Amino acid sequence: MYRKLVVAVILALVLAPPAAARPTFVMPGVTYERILSWTSAGPMVVYVVTAPKPGGLYSLTPLLGKGAILGRETVSSMQRRASTQMTSIGVVGDFSSFVDGHPSGLLIRGGVVEHQPVQGRASIGVDTTGLLHLDRVPWYGRWHGPVFTEWRPIPWLNSGPRPQAATLYTPVWGGKTPAVKGTAAILDPFPPTNGRRDLTGTVTSVVTDTSVAIPPQGAVLVGRGIAQQRVLEEAPVGSTITVRIPLPEDWATVTDAVSGGPSLVKGGRPIFNAGEALTRAQLQGRSPRTAIGQRADGGIVMVVVDGRRPGWSIGITNWEFALTMMRYRCVTAFALDSGGSASLAFDGKLLNRPSDRSGERPVGEALVVAYTGVYVPPIAPTLSPNGDTVGDHETLSYKLVRTSTVSAKLIAPDGTSRELEAGPKPPGRYTLSWDGLDPAAGTRAAEGRYRWNVTATDEAGQVSTHERTFNVDNTLGFAQVSAKARQISFALTREANVRVTVETRHGDILRTVARGPRPPGTVTASWNGRDGRGKRVRRGTYVVRIAATSTLGVTQMRVPLRVVR
Repeated sequence: MYRKLVVAVILALVLAPPAAARPTFVMPGVTYERILSWTSAGPMVVYVVTAPKPGGLYSLTPLLGKGAILGRETVSSMQRRASTQMTSIGVVGDFSSFVDGHPSGLLIRGGVVEHQPVQGRASIGVDTTGLLHLDRVPWYGRWHGPVFTEWRPIPWLNSGPRPQAATLYTPVWGGKTPAVKGTAAILDPFPPTNGRRDLTGTVTSVVTDTSVAIPPQGAVLVGRGIAQQRVLEEAPVGSTITVRIPLPEDWATVTDAVSGGPSLVKGGRPIFNAGEALTRAQLQGRSPRTAIGQRADGGIVMVVVDGRRPGWSIGITNWEFALTMMRYRCVTAFALDSGGSASLAFDGKLLNRPSDRSGERPVGEALVVAYTGVYVPPIAPTLSPNGDTVGDHETLSYKLVRTSTVSAKLIAPDGTSRELEAGPKPPGRYTLSWDGLDPAAGTRAAEGRYRWNVTATDEAGQVSTHERTFNVDNTLGFAQVSAKARQISFALTREANVRVTVETRHGDILRTVARGPRPPGTVTASWNGRDGRGKRVRRGTYVVRIAATSTLGVTQMRVPLRVVR
């Protein structure tokens, strides 16, 4: 009884959410946070993404490196390439080949099966209702010709050719089949490789011992060894062959899936050892790791843990990862590629610190939360239209990936709104600029909190809204630094609490040279060229940061500083 109580207490502590977690919205409905925690082994940096249940404007979508099975590309690069179709945040997908990028296990995209699963390992897929499925998916791909109706096995789909076996290649593989000894039957046309239905195609030619082009609307069946003889005998030119990919019944509605592993949480219970066919490096020890999970309400959780960086983050074990996914209330969770491939990116920008010295590693797959509604990029937090040429204009922008009817409004502190753009817009990025003037009166707009609000209704009738806020605040302005950086001056229009620091270009504070309340008017501060320990700073480029906190909030200015010895 005592032992059970101790275990329960430990689990309660492990599963308790971090008290200091403060997620921020990166796009409508999607949050991101970075958490630093301390373990007995050292520091651990965890990145957490939460998103709505897939459906409507949100989907869980695999991306392929270079858009093909044979291709490697960074997650951030894949996102940039897909940015005209979606705004996305996501992670690495399945384990993939270092040589050509082909995935190790199951891949389904848009209902089309593009790579077979691997025996002894699980896959995770999302169905048409937004529910995640976590199973070991069997593979019974097969074909037959018009005369001999006995089913022949297709053990491999878009994979490297194996001896004594048949492989089916579709356009997603790449331009041509591998050049190997064997016989290829070219099928043109041939339908997409959807599961659980008969797929038929006409043999237009049969060639032996050579690479052949894969028809854009077709496929190629390559047989080697005993499978070669069957292709020669049972798939003559002009015949029709039938292919079947019989996925399990409970995967009939799965539209997108990837492999990886191991399984971490299933049925609301953490898994200590899933018994999956993975390498020791993939299963054991502390490493950078990636996982995806789903909560009981359907919400998606993606987590990446940095590792192999002792001063930054020491990584995580799979069992700890299972408990971490439970902490974020996942009832289903699955690990994806790990090690140096573990990466997280948003809208083409890398968010974590991969362990490779070269930075973000090119991989074969990404798995992203894709959003197709209107997206408003971050904007400058302060507009200060006081004529000092710094922060005098606010750039207001938004992105559409579908043709939509748009209403773009600027909402003032008193709630009044002014529509800046309205009407139908094709997909694209749109940018406006506001100088802080009220166009009706021709005078400065009132200071305070403003909202940049964009609502879009796409051709399917789906409505999305995204909003960013900023302050119109003239409290701080006209900052100057003397030629030898001995004197710093700036103007305040109202009383404010100020802080003036000398920093490196990367934001490290070298010294605070002024702090505390100051009245309206010109404020000066002096600096003797030394850091907080009294040492002279080296020559180079630095930054003076001035922050003023008033009744309107915090406004800041950064002025470059050149130290010459």
